[in-house]
Amino acid sequence: MPQSGVAASVTAQAVGVGRPGDGSDRMGREWAALLGDVPLFAGLSKRQLRRIAGLGRTRRFEPGSLLIRAGDPGDAFYVVLDGEARVRPRSGRTLKLSAGAFFGEMALVDGAPRSADVEAIGEVLTMRIGRGSFTKLLKSDPQISSGLMASLAARIRSLEKTL
Repeated sequence: MPQSGVAASVTAQAVGVGRPGDGSDRMGREWAALLGDVPLFAGLSKRQLRRIAGLGRTRRFEPGSLLIRAGDPGDAFYVVLDGEARVRPRSGRTLKLSAGAFFGEMALVDGAPRSADVEAIGEVLTMRIGRGSFTKLLKSDPQISSGLMASLAARIRSLEKTL
């Protein structure tokens, strides 16, 4: 679910992200550092993180719009680059996401239905990695799959210790 911890806030101006549709909405390999803070990607090398970052695209959301809807298929992973969003789970407390926060990383692995709505509080700029392109990358680079499995196993072991 939602996490934060990216070392520095990122804004569209600071990183030179263009407007969607102008041909510059593709994320570059320099975005690997953002992905390095995602627990799912903890076991991956810098080269592997750069390959995943190369799949990213920017997506801008207007205030009040839904980034994702609870119950919809989990088809992408997002990092908030600029702005704020609100996570509204079907049950539980509402959370606020700001620049550097991420959500939907498990959707890359299993595509399960979303467990919450995520709504833009103001205008929000995100990096989006789609499940389809991510799956193709895993097929072309099995070492990434191995790294993901190791990260997932470590997370499960950690959870088992807390139970």
